[in-house]
Amino acid sequence: MTTNNTFKYFAFISYNSKDTAWGKRLQKKLEHYRMPSTLCSQHGWKRNPVSPVFFAPTDIQPGGLSEELQERLKASQHLIVICSPNSAQSKWVGKEIEFFHSLGRTENIHFFIVEGTPHSGDPETECFNPVIEQLDLPEILGANIHEKIYRWPWLNRERAYVQLVSKLLGVEFDTIWQRHKRQLIRKAVAWTLGILAVLAALIVVWRGNQPFNAETRVQEVSVHNDNLPPLKEAVVTMTLDNETKTDTLKTLDDALVFTNIPHRFLNQPVRLTVTCRDFLAVDTTVSLSRNVTLNLQRDPAVYGDVHFRLFNPDTETFLSNKAIRIDGIETLSDDQGNVSLFIPLASQKTSYQVTADFPLLSDSLHMPCGNDDVILTQ
Repeated sequence: MTTNNTFKYFAFISYNSKDTAWGKRLQKKLEHYRMPSTLCSQHGWKRNPVSPVFFAPTDIQPGGLSEELQERLKASQHLIVICSPNSAQSKWVGKEIEFFHSLGRTENIHFFIVEGTPHSGDPETECFNPVIEQLDLPEILGANIHEKIYRWPWLNRERAYVQLVSKLLGVEFDTIWQRHKRQLIRKAVAWTLGILAVLAALIVVWRGNQPFNAETRVQEVSVHNDNLPPLKEAVVTMTLDNETKTDTLKTLDDALVFTNIPHRFLNQPVRLTVTCRDFLAVDTTVSLSRNVTLNLQRDPAVYGDVHFRLFNPDTETFLSNKAIRIDGIETLSDDQGNVSLFIPLASQKTSYQVTADFPLLSDSLHMPCGNDDVILTQ
C-alpha cells in the first residue's frame, strides 16, 4: 500500500483525554518508525512512511465534531482508535469513528488496544466503542499491547506497534517484525552493555573515592647496638589540613593504621611526626600512600654524653684535674671537678664502669646523666 498524496495526514489518532499519554506515545512511535530501505525502494516510501500523524491536543468537546476536526479527518488517510474502557464509553470517540466511516474509508479504521478486553460485554472492561457494532464494521481484533506472546511486556508492546504499522502500510507482519525484533535485541544488548559499563565506571570511581587506611611503620636506621633498650611507645602524628590523627607504636615490629583518610590525600604530601624516648624526633613531609615507613635514628646524646662531677664528701670539695677512666676511656676533670666525655653510639651502654687511681665510693655510672650527678671519692 502506498501513501495517497491527496491526504495531508497519514493517520488521525482518536482517543479519550484519559488516554492522552498513550496518544502522544503512539504518535511519536509511528512518526519515527523507520522502514527497511529495500521496502522503501520497492514501495516508493520515505524512510519514515507513517508520517505525519495528527493528534489533537485534547479530545472533542460537547456539541459534536467541530468543523476543524472534520477537516482533519477528511485530510487523514487512516483513523487509529486508541481502545480502552475510557474511549469505549466516549461518545465523542464514537462520533469520530462514525464520521470517518461516512467518508467511505472503513477499511482504513484501525484499533490499538491499551487497556480492557475486546467484546467483554462488561462496561468496566470493554475496550471497543459500541459504535463499532452499530455501524456493523468488519470484525477487527486490533493490535493489543497486552497480548501475551512473549514473557516481557515491553516486547509485547513493541509487537503491537509493529502490528499496527504493518496494517497501516499493508505489508506482511513478519516482513518487518523479525527485523524489528533483531534491532530491539541489539539495542537491548547495547543498552545492557552500556549500563554495565557505566555501572563499572561508577563503581571504580566510587571505590576510588572511598576513604582509605594508611598503615604506618618505623624502622631504625642508626647503628644497631644490642646494649641499648629497644624502641618503646613511639607517638606518631599525621596532619591532614586542620585535622590531626595520633597513635602509638609499641615496638619496631608493630604497625599502626590511620583509618578513614579522605581519598583526596592519597599520593599527596602530608606531615608526619614521630616522638620517642631515646630517639631523635622526626618531623617530615611524605607522599601519603597506603603503606608508609618512617626512618628513626637514636639520639646519640642520651647514652653517649657523659657528664658528672667528682666530689669528696669528707672535705666537701670537687676534685679538679683528676684522671678518671669510664669503661676504660681516660679523661680529666676540669677546674670545677666536671667530667665530660662522649662515647660513640656503637659503644654506648645504659651504665658504665668508672675507675681511677684514687679511691672511689661508687664505681658505676648509670645513663643518662648530667652535671647534677656526682661520683663520690675518699
